[in-house]
Amino acid sequence: MSRALLEVTDLERSFQSGEEQVRILKQLNLKIYAGEMVAIMGASGSGKSTLMNILGCLDRPTSGSYRVDGKETGSLSSDELAALRRDYFGFIFQRYHLLSHLDATGNVEMPAVYSGNDRQQRIARAESLLERLGLADRTHHRPSQLSGGQQQRVSIARALMNGGEVILADEPTGALDSKSGHEVMAILRELHAQGHTIILVTHDADVARQAQRIIRIQDGEILADEPNPEAPEPVAAAPRAVRQQSNFSRWKTQLGLFMEAFKMALIAMATNRLRTILTMLGIIIGIMAVVSVVAVGQGAKQKVINDINSIGTNTIDIYPGIGWGDIRSSKVETLVPADLAALQAQVYVDSLTPNISDNQQLRYHDIVVSAAIKGVGEAYFRVKDMTMASGRALTEFDIKNLAQVAVIDQNTSKKLFPHGGNPVGQTILAGSVPVTIVGVAAEKDSAFTDENLNVWMPYTSVMNRISGQQYFSSITVRVTDGMSNAIAQAGIERLLTTRHGTKDVFTRSSDSILKTVEKTTSTMTLLISAIAVISLIVGGIGVMNIMLVSVTERTREIGIRMAVGARQIDIMQQFLIEAVLVCLIGGSCGILLSFGVGAVFSYFVSAMSMQFSALSIISAFVCSTLIGVLFGFLPARNAARLDPIEALARE
Repeated sequence: MSRALLEVTDLERSFQSGEEQVRILKQLNLKIYAGEMVAIMGASGSGKSTLMNILGCLDRPTSGSYRVDGKETGSLSSDELAALRRDYFGFIFQRYHLLSHLDATGNVEMPAVYSGNDRQQRIARAESLLERLGLADRTHHRPSQLSGGQQQRVSIARALMNGGEVILADEPTGALDSKSGHEVMAILRELHAQGHTIILVTHDADVARQAQRIIRIQDGEILADEPNPEAPEPVAAAPRAVRQQSNFSRWKTQLGLFMEAFKMALIAMATNRLRTILTMLGIIIGIMAVVSVVAVGQGAKQKVINDINSIGTNTIDIYPGIGWGDIRSSKVETLVPADLAALQAQVYVDSLTPNISDNQQLRYHDIVVSAAIKGVGEAYFRVKDMTMASGRALTEFDIKNLAQVAVIDQNTSKKLFPHGGNPVGQTILAGSVPVTIVGVAAEKDSAFTDENLNVWMPYTSVMNRISGQQYFSSITVRVTDGMSNAIAQAGIERLLTTRHGTKDVFTRSSDSILKTVEKTTSTMTLLISAIAVISLIVGGIGVMNIMLVSVTERTREIGIRMAVGARQIDIMQQFLIEAVLVCLIGGSCGILLSFGVGAVFSYFVSAMSMQFSALSIISAFVCSTLIGVLFGFLPARNAARLDPIEALARE
């Protein structure tokens, strides 16, 4: 004999049955040499299948030693055992153990996938093996389209994919008719003649007689280990070439394994379409809710900001007194025309206007209405960001000359001129003062609508011809673009305090209103988003539950993959990729549906629109990925930790 390829010393295997420890294998000693064809015979329950599982590194002994090519297996990790199964052993099972969703080529090439072989090379080898076994016209047939004998040949081709130095055949003819059984045994004898080590586990004497050596086992003990004189002499096995991988090829191997896991995940998802769609549903609803809620929140915030800006762009109002509620403010008369020049000279002031107001009756022919007469400066309409619908605004000439001219709003125009016509150039009475209308202000698109009748006149005219008041009720300053409102506000208060000798004014900035609104809307958006995130979590739990069910349903598949050399990390990677793909595809559908919600929303709601941001979309994808990883980890880990023997036994 050339060498002891497999060596068992004092090997025992026990199982816990309730409170009792049941010994299946008892103090076995056995050597199998390279190039042998060995038959292990025994009745059901004798321990022969358990011995085969240990020899194929699918199971571990309870005690004793098992060496493969001189390497002690007891100290090997699960991944190292997977490497032995992948590179040394080829399994031929009684029930074939083919994956139903893969065709013949896909089933045969599986061991080479976990070896990291190039895709084109392994497909070519798989097809070559199938052709060699008489299945050239069945390469793309699935197991359900093949006969039992053809399925067993696919199983043999899979065993040979990575070389199959040792082929372990468990009742290889047990599920076949006599003709198919003879064909399979003929193939095994041919493989033995080519140098493969063949181990047959059988209770059929006819099958055993074709081996060089017959080992009889009963009640976990070897009764006989005899040569078979009728069998041909073994052919010495060729030396096994050890493949060395460079760092680059290892990286390439990992990338190849990832791509194969990705492809297998897609196949598994396509095979169970309804389950995949139902799993995605929770993620779709969750992502759609989060993206839509954020878009509504952003749209609402922008709408409010636009409305606030419409009543004054980046402005600061100056009032007499020390603050809101100051009962002495009406007696403070220090906001005077001289303050205007001092304020206008400041670098942070773009423009400004004083404000003085008086209620008067307006008369045009026989129409009499009550209106607010507002004395303002020539920059009032720039400060308030207002435009003219017709006519002109007030000018510096009007201010200096106490001109009896006015600009009216749309409400006043409709009341005084109900039959239409152009008000510009018409003369009305404001109290007892005749006033010529020089302009009509355009109506502003704002939620803060003013239903009052407003008439704007030069503040000099109002102070000297109508109210007699020689101080301002307030001054409004428009801050220079790019200048901080806080700096401008502090500068205004400091300047007026210095001029007046005491602090007798206070200010209000439109910027502070905007910040308050933004903070409030952001808080509301965050609150509603938090509620929407709950649906994401529920969807994630749904993904985890479905994946756990999937692991249970696919236990046999996991066992087959482990038997042909898949490591724990390979199994975990495949199920994690499936979970992440489900969540990413569901997230993408959710984002697309949220755009659909936006289109429907804009159709029915014209006052505002949903505003989608790139950040919310990117966040949705990140959430989808994290949900896939977090909620897919437990099922993936459970799948990776399955025992190959228990998994293979599951139907």
